[in-house]
Amino acid sequence: MTSSQPTPERIMQLINGYWATGILGAAASHALFTHLASGADTAERIAERAGISERGAQTLLDGLVSLGLVESHGAGYRNTAEAAAYLVEGQPTCLSSFARLKLTHMGSLAALPEVVRAGGPVTDAAVEVADNPHWEEVVPAIAAQSVPVATAAADLLGLADAGAVSILDIGGGSGIYSAIWLGLNPAARATQLDWAPVNAIARRLLAQRGVADRFTCIDGDFHSTGFGTARYDIAVYSHIAHQEGPEDNVAMFAKIRGALKPGGTLVICDFVVDDDRGGPPFALMFGAEMLLKSKQGGTWRRADYRGWLAKAGFEEVSFEPTPSPATLVIAR
Repeated sequence: MTSSQPTPERIMQLINGYWATGILGAAASHALFTHLASGADTAERIAERAGISERGAQTLLDGLVSLGLVESHGAGYRNTAEAAAYLVEGQPTCLSSFARLKLTHMGSLAALPEVVRAGGPVTDAAVEVADNPHWEEVVPAIAAQSVPVATAAADLLGLADAGAVSILDIGGGSGIYSAIWLGLNPAARATQLDWAPVNAIARRLLAQRGVADRFTCIDGDFHSTGFGTARYDIAVYSHIAHQEGPEDNVAMFAKIRGALKPGGTLVICDFVVDDDRGGPPFALMFGAEMLLKSKQGGTWRRADYRGWLAKAGFEEVSFEPTPSPATLVIAR
């Protein structure tokens, strides 16, 4: 057999890809990365700190070495730079709670063959409702994803030196954009429009950050609640477009355009695919999540955003990379 011949190794890794979700989710559940960061550098020490079996600790360590999140170091182990930055608890960028959350979602993928046949969800889980108690778990868990993106957007917009700007965050969830942006600009004010239980979570975060006095919430559904006319300098539409269909996105962009002051800026954050649908890999795969969970959503092309934003009255559109799989779309 020559080296040019294909082997089944990569396909075997993909078939068993759920192992990665399981290992990472279990490690996060037992705060393994945090224990490593605090000096517990062997399976025995981690087992003692986490209250788990030594065999279990060693199995997780082996799996995390395989995933490139932990590396052997002398007689022990340590976090890689990537794990140290994004999986140690207590940091605003920590994704461990998100890893634990995704572990609970693994079973839903078994329905994907039927969902593909039907072209959308085959059960009505009634998740996207205001009074679902899961928001208390989900909203804080996904906030960390937006920290590097919101910071990058602030740099692009020159927000720290922008003075007394007014911000509208549509479906803002945890309020992380407002928390970061108000922290950078002491003269800015932000308004978040989201369901009341979600806004309550955001208020807690803004209070923890010490900027709640410049943060206002509007309780409601952004599809039916008015945004006002020429009221805001900046509007944020983060991770909303992928759950909406084309017509709804056009309508929302037009509504936002009316709410912005002349010269105002719309900041969209989402997983955007190339026009030829050749990449990026994460955005392409995320489409399966939308097929499972939304009736019209998807991962949209750059050309889709350009067309929709032009219809809504925006004249300038740019696409900016971020330190995450998400892309920023800046429209004026």
